[in-house]
Amino acid sequence: MTETAPMIRCDGLTKVFGSGPAADEALAMARDGADRGDIQQRTGATLAVHDVSFEVMPGELFVVMGLSGSGKSTLVRLLNRLVEPSEGSIRIDGRELGSLGDADLRELRNRRMSMVFQHFALLPHRTVRQNVEYGLQIRGVPDAERHDQGEWALEQVGLADRADAYPGQLSGGMQQRVGLGRALASDTDVLLMDEPYSALDPLIRRDMQALLTRLQAELHKTIVFITHDLNEAMLLGDRILLLKDGELVQVGTAPEILARPADDYVADFVSDVDRTRVLTAADVLQKPRVVVRLDDLPADVLRLLGESEANGAYVVDDERRVLGVVGDEWLGHAARRGVPSIAADALSSDFLTTESDRPLIDLVHLVGKHSVPLAVVDDEHRLMGVVPRAAVLASLATTNRS
Repeated sequence: MTETAPMIRCDGLTKVFGSGPAADEALAMARDGADRGDIQQRTGATLAVHDVSFEVMPGELFVVMGLSGSGKSTLVRLLNRLVEPSEGSIRIDGRELGSLGDADLRELRNRRMSMVFQHFALLPHRTVRQNVEYGLQIRGVPDAERHDQGEWALEQVGLADRADAYPGQLSGGMQQRVGLGRALASDTDVLLMDEPYSALDPLIRRDMQALLTRLQAELHKTIVFITHDLNEAMLLGDRILLLKDGELVQVGTAPEILARPADDYVADFVSDVDRTRVLTAADVLQKPRVVVRLDDLPADVLRLLGESEANGAYVVDDERRVLGVVGDEWLGHAARRGVPSIAADALSSDFLTTESDRPLIDLVHLVGKHSVPLAVVDDEHRLMGVVPRAAVLASLATTNRS
């Protein structure tokens, strides 16, 4: 089986803002382990990013998270050489960016990578439609194709009815939708998003987060998303890279970072995260204690329930699709009568199911109300596991502080 190659690969990425001997001295100090403050005090140069290495896979929404001054905005600008690296390597789909001349770099930015900025970066004298189509126009796409692609992008971001408006006539949230629509219309392989929602009020921000989540589920773009908001990072990211003082502290999924913070800084950082919105059913999934089939002997099932201290069991078919629940009371009567199998009319609907990616905040009020734990099923209604009430409560009670 062929292993998928990363869409983005960065090795030893370093950026010093400064020039001449000061920059050279700053780089030498950084290699020797000097911290950012000492470097700036001695040389006057700023070590913005130091020795950062990571990969982003095709179709991944990769979040770069850090506080103000952590180097995250510099990092994203290094990825398309809006900022030139001082050291290190950047490869996009296997191609080394440092080897590109001006023409190839323009081609990369026009066709392979697009960017959504914090402050929208819209052209005020152009309509919404013209703004969305601008990248295609620069690329020389024929009018008919450009209009079709622009119309599709406007529909995706919910602005088809505002196509003839100007940016100044739109709210901040709508303007950001135009920026996202422009990036989608360009149909690039990589989408860079530099704190795109930080200027929006909380309600509009949540709407934009939901829009991005929906679009990503449908389009599977490779996205690098920059944010200083940890809850936003945990909500959106397939994986998250945490930066501190220009250095990589940890990379992992949201549940991995919550469960195994790399150091005390990360532990403190994530201690106040709303876990109910980050963790999903898959994160607390457990193997069912008892799963049976219609042809199982009721007496045997009753014995298993007794050993598991359970009141009922899921009944599944040969494909593990859930047929219903059989309770201990029916099983007791059937065992006393010597019934050889579980009757279909004995099955109860005293259970609930959920998808594996559903956040715990949606599950808290569902668990513990039935004779069997909440069932996690796939698209074919096959039983993947269960979510016991105790597992949800234990997960929510966990802290990262020792």
